[in-house]
Amino acid sequence: MDGAGPARSRERFLQGDPVEPGVRASILNSWQRCGALGLSPDQDDLPFRDDFDPDGRIVRAAAPVLDRLQARFAGSAMNISVADASGTVLLRRFGGASPARALPAIQRVPGFVFAEEVAGTNGIGLALAERRLIRVYGAEHFAERSQGSACRALPVRDPLSGRIEGVLCFGYPRSAEDPALGAVIRKAAAAIERRLLGQSSARGRALLRAYLDAGARTVSGLHHGVGVDEMALELRPRDRSALVEKATEMISRGDRATADVQLSDGRLVTLVSRPVTSASEVAGIAIEAVLPGLSPGRPLTAPQQADEPLSLPAELSMHLPAAGAGAGAAAGAAAAGGAEAGVGAAAAGGAEAGVGAAAAGGAEAGVGTEAGVGPGQDGTATDTDGARARPPDSPPPARGLVLVGEPHVGTVALAARRRLELLSEVSTRIGTTLDVRRTAEELAETAVPGLADFVTVDLPEAVLRGEESADAAGDLRRTVVHGIRDGLPFRPVGKRVDYGPTTPQLRCLADGQAVLEPDLKTASGWLAQDPELTEQLLSHIHSLIAVPLIARGVVLGVAGFYRGRNAAPFTDDDRRLVQELAVRAALSIDNARRYTRERTMVLALQRSLLPHGLPDQAAVEVAHRYLPAESDVGGDWYDVVPLSGTRVGLFVGDVVGHGMLSAATMGRLRTAARSFAELDFPPDDVLAHLDNLVGRLDREDPVSDGGGIIGATCLYAIYDPTSQQCTMARAGHPPPAVVHPGGAVSFPELPAGPPLGLGGLPFEAAEIHLPEDSRLVLYTDGLIEDRQRDVDVVLDQLRGVLAQAERTPDETCQAVLDTVAPAHPSDDIALLVARTHALDPDRIATWDLPADPALVSEVRADAVRKLADWGLDETAFAAELMLSELVTNAIRHGAGPIRVRLIHDRTLICEVSDASNTAPHLRRAAGTDEGGRGLFLVAQLSRSWGTRYLPQGKVIWAECGLAGV
Repeated sequence: MDGAGPARSRERFLQGDPVEPGVRASILNSWQRCGALGLSPDQDDLPFRDDFDPDGRIVRAAAPVLDRLQARFAGSAMNISVADASGTVLLRRFGGASPARALPAIQRVPGFVFAEEVAGTNGIGLALAERRLIRVYGAEHFAERSQGSACRALPVRDPLSGRIEGVLCFGYPRSAEDPALGAVIRKAAAAIERRLLGQSSARGRALLRAYLDAGARTVSGLHHGVGVDEMALELRPRDRSALVEKATEMISRGDRATADVQLSDGRLVTLVSRPVTSASEVAGIAIEAVLPGLSPGRPLTAPQQADEPLSLPAELSMHLPAAGAGAGAAAGAAAAGGAEAGVGAAAAGGAEAGVGAAAAGGAEAGVGTEAGVGPGQDGTATDTDGARARPPDSPPPARGLVLVGEPHVGTVALAARRRLELLSEVSTRIGTTLDVRRTAEELAETAVPGLADFVTVDLPEAVLRGEESADAAGDLRRTVVHGIRDGLPFRPVGKRVDYGPTTPQLRCLADGQAVLEPDLKTASGWLAQDPELTEQLLSHIHSLIAVPLIARGVVLGVAGFYRGRNAAPFTDDDRRLVQELAVRAALSIDNARRYTRERTMVLALQRSLLPHGLPDQAAVEVAHRYLPAESDVGGDWYDVVPLSGTRVGLFVGDVVGHGMLSAATMGRLRTAARSFAELDFPPDDVLAHLDNLVGRLDREDPVSDGGGIIGATCLYAIYDPTSQQCTMARAGHPPPAVVHPGGAVSFPELPAGPPLGLGGLPFEAAEIHLPEDSRLVLYTDGLIEDRQRDVDVVLDQLRGVLAQAERTPDETCQAVLDTVAPAHPSDDIALLVARTHALDPDRIATWDLPADPALVSEVRADAVRKLADWGLDETAFAAELMLSELVTNAIRHGAGPIRVRLIHDRTLICEVSDASNTAPHLRRAAGTDEGGRGLFLVAQLSRSWGTRYLPQGKVIWAECGLAGV
């Protein structure tokens, strides 16, 4: 074989072209799996594990065999490996120094993983995937590094468990390919399996031999049988487990019986039990699998040394015959129950699979080398992998052994299996959420009905709040009642539960250990607790285990496990199991409690940092909502900031992340944003200042080490009711929704600025017209972004909700949360709805004048007349003085043209604008100064004053209260 064919086919496969005929199905299937996993042919690195057991069963069984093989192949380029069932290489031997030098140094030692899903098509990985003897030659390997190599690999099974314990693999240059290697690897695998069998118990081997002897003597015994491992390639793992679990249960009963097991695909497999007795009078039960529709097969043949000491053959030769279709010396079963249970299973995949088992049809399937059956002896052909091909007219096996064991051992094994399954289930079913109540419910749901018929869980009120209880026994609340049926007279959920000092619940809390009451009719302490209630319960239950829920030294509560009258009483083994179950569940409950406490603290901090009320302003009518995430609290925020000239600033923002850091960062960011807004910066300048702030916070954060961990988005809008213009800018934030007075909804296309903290990129503002009675809707991405929903669909839902024009802002907020917000939000939601108002033009007076000091008196006179028209005579004196000073300063120190504006709102606002960017500063004039007292006078007469910059020039404004207001 020159490898040209596989190389061309592999190249076509990697290019996505159809593969030429001739590629073996097992190789092509493996290539397709590698492609689906996204593996690269050029990948050189392999996973390495250092947590394997260097003295495990497969290592102890295989090490002497590999030593003999190393001696046999001394001086050659042979590379011999044994891997475990996960593909991790545990042992490695080399025929010479050259193959070892060809490998990376770290691959010469145990620990590298050659499973197919990480290493691609290779001997070890494909043998585990196909569960049979395989050969991979040259370009059939998926990885480039292996193109010059060939290998043969065979799974090694535990003969008494039927499970694949590992893989024996021969690796060699492809030029050294030799068909006789198939016989050698089978012989070596058989030796390893005999050593594994030798590690099992003598009683189990004796029962196995008795079963096989009975099958050899009786040709007309049970027919239409098939072993569970013979169907392994067709059965799903849960189907195999179901068969073996039912077989273990039948052994524990210890009598003749049949049972049907329905597979996940609808097929029925019948399990039949029959007694067997070994020559040494060991009595047991054999369980066989019957699959209707198969023809009777040949009788079973017992291995000659099934219960004698097993040893390695004295010599392994390239010319020895193969070990039959099987590498095992005896049958194995597919499941556990301990070595004493003596389990056995038929060959995986029958003769085609190349794994021997005594239950696989006797001489045809091969029961091991001791039976003396193998290729070359009966004249049957071999396939390209060296496995024996069954003659076309040969019937399938007559029967299949699933399990052999002793009844009392089977009972223990069944109980142990169920306990392990329950404890395994705990790790997956309890603690799926960080909610204390739900975690307690999961504890009850896990225990019912497998362990108990009814479960109650009582927790202190403090624990439900996330705190530690000072007196857990005195503050218990019924948190969970769960059982196989409803209607039992347990105290209902939410009620306070007071246990007396002699009750099992209080005793277990005092001792810290589970308390067993196998018969509640004799439990005086429990009976005395509430005679009327206990009498009602005794008609339904009769056995109790009370167990404390304690984690990290904190008493979290108590759980009660009850069994009904038709169930067996609890035993001490059950008590120990419940204790272990409670320990694991208590850790999950404590995790939920700690999370609840932290979440409560973060939520309190978050709410304290958000606005507590709405400021007094007339530009917009505002409503807002804040909805924390279901799992954690983030850094979403909003704000409303009154600005000069009756304008208002509207903020909404989102700090990336969750928890205390995000909430604290949100508070700092909101404070800074409000400060920048009150300085009358335009929206794009405010975002630029916030961008610098977030970048500085990142650089100063010791956790980030200057690498940047803080990110935030923000949207800032300024609405002016005198012109109905709204100026907006955003930094990585979703655009707002605008609802026009008629109900039309739009999402303005604002320039998309970068998120805050990136630095170096500019922000742009856009201006839109908002007629009176429009609604501006600002929100964070938690409202519209969800992994289970499409953003466009959500925006359409939002559009539909907002189209109801008659709603108030508060009603709009509630409707949006009820309709658009996710049922279980994974991110915070901040929502701000502002309905715009317009200032009556009659309440605005404007004068344009040149920079002439002679005109100051005229402006003063016009202003006084306007104030009289508005009915503000009592405010006219202060306004006249302020206006005179501001106009005079603009003429002397500014540049024309000059505009004067009076605004009659909740206060009187005097504004003087000019074309100069020079800002006045308040200072205290000295006694000898002739000027410098104008701004001081303005500051004394007004409530507040300041400077607002325009694209060209500035505005000096002063605000004074109205008389009687």
